[in-house]
Amino acid sequence: MSVETGKGKDSRRQSTSQTAEVRTAEISELVAHGSESEDTMSERFDCDNCKESLYGRKYIQSEDSPYCIPCYDSRFANTCDECKELIGHDARELFYEDRHYHEHCFRCFRCDRSLADEPFTSQEEELLCNDCYCNEFSSKCVACDETVMPGSRKLEYSGSTWHESCFICNSCKQPIGSKAFIPDKEDHYCVPCYENKFAPRCTRCKKALAKGGVTYRDEPWHKECFVCTGCKTQLAGQPFTSREDSPYCLKCFGNLYAKKCEACSKPITGFSGGKYISFEERQWHQTCFTCSRCSASLVGKGFFPENDEVLCRECNGDL
Repeated sequence: MSVETGKGKDSRRQSTSQTAEVRTAEISELVAHGSESEDTMSERFDCDNCKESLYGRKYIQSEDSPYCIPCYDSRFANTCDECKELIGHDARELFYEDRHYHEHCFRCFRCDRSLADEPFTSQEEELLCNDCYCNEFSSKCVACDETVMPGSRKLEYSGSTWHESCFICNSCKQPIGSKAFIPDKEDHYCVPCYENKFAPRCTRCKKALAKGGVTYRDEPWHKECFVCTGCKTQLAGQPFTSREDSPYCLKCFGNLYAKKCEACSKPITGFSGGKYISFEERQWHQTCFTCSRCSASLVGKGFFPENDEVLCRECNGDL
């Protein structure tokens, strides 16, 4: 079996570390010069909202219009999603997915750590630092018992999780990675190690049988090694017999060891339910056991031997 690399089963683990956007307002200051008062100025410069003069005061330019600080805050400041108070012009504002926060309010929902300058994860509307997210949602490697960090390469098999570097062959101790492996109880082996350690060995070539094979006389063989002793044809999947513990295909066995039919001279093997007739030192196929004169079948009938011939009653009576 093989295992999948780097894919979690829980959809919650699809979250990735993110960073909030920081927003600040640029504040300017308009100062009147000398002893002139704003009433003697040739041109007025007023807050676009309250219309009060901005000379000698700090202001903020927004949408091409100037605003005094109180008007800017009341008109443009966002409400903190955590404390529900306005985020003033002088506060560092953090923005994340249409939500706004004071810097001191942008914290991990579990450990209360500030998330202003570090990666974080959003989990069901809660903001979590990476440590809290991993402790609560990430799997632990069954080999080293440490957290498998989001985004890192991992392997999952039979409900357990490993760091890629921790999923190793129990024999050679090398990482298995995405290669095929074979489980054995609580251990895992790469294919070469498993074959060397556990796989049976072919009786003929002595090499490991990784899969399949043939059993003959309680001994394992590769299919390609289990061949007829005579013609070397593979015997797997076809009828065969043996002689002195050596396997033979039916054709070779018949040619080498079977008795020959007196009529057709072909081997009499008796395989596949074939029947034969035996008389004294001679044998016939059942279909070949016929009268030497008229060719009538003698199976189940009386017959008369005459030198090398066998005769039916009629032909024998004609002599």
